[in-house]
Amino acid sequence: MSRALQAIAEPDFRLEDYRDVELAELSVTVEERGDGTIYVHPRGEIGPYPAKLTARLDHWAQAAPERTFIAMRDPQAGGAWREVSYAETRRLVRRIAQGLIDRGLSCDRPVAILSGNDIEHALLGLACLYAGIPYAPISPAYSILSTDHAKLRHIINLLTPGLVFAADGAAFARAIDAVVPPDAEVVVTRNPHAGRATTLFAGLAERPETQAVDAAHDAVGLDTIAKFLFTSGSTGSPKGVINTQRMLTSNQVMLNTVLAFMKEEPPVIVDWLPWNHTFGGNHNVGLVVHNGGTLYIDEGKPMPGGIEETVRNLREISPTVYFNVPKGYEALVPYLQDEPQLRERFFARLKLNFFAGAGLSKPVWDALDDISVAQTGKKIVMLTGLGATESAPFALSCAPETTASGHVGVPVPGLELKLAPVDGKLEARLKGPNITPGYWRDKVNTAKAFDEEGYYKLGDALKFIDRARPDMGFLFDGRVAEDFKLATGTWVSVGPLRARFLDHFSPYARDVVIAGLNRDDVTAMMFPDLDACRRLASALGRDAGPADILRHPALRTEFAFLLNAMAREATGSSTRIRRLLVLKEPPSIDAGEVTDKGSINQRAVLARREAQVEELYDEPCPAHVIEIG
Repeated sequence: MSRALQAIAEPDFRLEDYRDVELAELSVTVEERGDGTIYVHPRGEIGPYPAKLTARLDHWAQAAPERTFIAMRDPQAGGAWREVSYAETRRLVRRIAQGLIDRGLSCDRPVAILSGNDIEHALLGLACLYAGIPYAPISPAYSILSTDHAKLRHIINLLTPGLVFAADGAAFARAIDAVVPPDAEVVVTRNPHAGRATTLFAGLAERPETQAVDAAHDAVGLDTIAKFLFTSGSTGSPKGVINTQRMLTSNQVMLNTVLAFMKEEPPVIVDWLPWNHTFGGNHNVGLVVHNGGTLYIDEGKPMPGGIEETVRNLREISPTVYFNVPKGYEALVPYLQDEPQLRERFFARLKLNFFAGAGLSKPVWDALDDISVAQTGKKIVMLTGLGATESAPFALSCAPETTASGHVGVPVPGLELKLAPVDGKLEARLKGPNITPGYWRDKVNTAKAFDEEGYYKLGDALKFIDRARPDMGFLFDGRVAEDFKLATGTWVSVGPLRARFLDHFSPYARDVVIAGLNRDDVTAMMFPDLDACRRLASALGRDAGPADILRHPALRTEFAFLLNAMAREATGSSTRIRRLLVLKEPPSIDAGEVTDKGSINQRAVLARREAQVEELYDEPCPAHVIEIG
């Protein structure tokens, strides 16, 4: 592990407290222009990267043919792991690629995948990459949870796919009937759709490959479109982010530059993160393929009823690096505390923890450190950073010495960061080989996404942790589009305020929306975590409904205490939340209030719940609204 940043680390950081892991030294230079624009240049160069990700599949199929590439529990085998080696993966991928080529698929008639992570999804995606045919993994929520399929219809109309895959034809029948055009072939692994012609997945690989597969693979280059990943649609309809081979392969070299230990020890990961998002589908699947690692598909989720499957998997598989969102670590901690066998297996060869998507609360972080020290005598390095679907996603990374919630690190070698003054903040803008060329069939949004120098406008605001020591990196300073002014003209920085609220109200708040545009005070609407609230209101039975739980006096007392405690730490009107409304109705995916990955669309919630926003400002304060004393 690098000792270069020891001099700028937090005072209580001691390198010797951590299990050894090889990571790059991250350092930057800063150039400031007269107009306030700041350019941040990483020291060091990005190494050479292959022309296509599947070149690495070819490499590992020869170098380590029997090593497991991917594994998933097989219910037909009593839950035993179904494992596919690199040699078998390559054989199947080439045969499926032949089937795709035979069908005449292309950029204009790509492959759409409706279902989630499984072995067939992985094989089909790699076959598309091998044949140079783009594919689009689409959030299963748009098919399964949506009632109107509006987002799915928009995506399908934009893509005009020639082939649509869903693992279970019966489970996805309603969505297929609603949006898939008759000229698109439907492929399923099981339960063929009863109402239309359906191809079984095995049929894609029925013909042995010909020289056409090699010719197609040879033609794949850095600028070949690999896939389309769709944004969450939090600012309108989902946009199709073009992902080229250059983006995927250069980003993996960037990752290997920082996470240097993976070059010597192929990673083993146990992972649930969805492949329709860049973290799971590009970052994690990509690093496994690039480094000849092994991916155990985790069918669990970081929530009650889902975390148990994750725990079951981690009782059997020891990861070398573990990726999760903060809620995932929060859900896992109690099991690690209670189960010696789980602790032993989880920490046996773990070199690194990594989180993204939100801030990791200090109690959860401290608990992970305490458990690790008790089990191994050492802490495990925790890293985080900042990226986007448009950056493939790895862009900024912290070092062990500078990692903390809200910290996003510095740009990694190969990427340039520009900080542009916007409404009193510094908006992050990115340029490098891992940046998208734009949005599919959307010239308007593509033009809006880049500035006059060709930098992609991330939309996130950053600020220096310490301007005099730029290697310390940056703090996340909110989304530029979410911030607003109070009636006094004072800016409210929504991102940091929201993070403070969630930290104060953990574990009772699942999410929060901040209100106050053109008002005198900031207020908030909270989506509660009903399981945590039920535990607090312990006098109620397990069958109590949400309304009964949220009316319990214990909750109101606790929430009032937390709101007042937070107010006492406020530095002014822009950081003091005066009133709080706890919402009984969960966010609606069809109304755009929540994205498929569970994040809240602030603007959509405020617009849809305008009447409840008005309640926050009624005088006198309504009885069901909590107000600071």
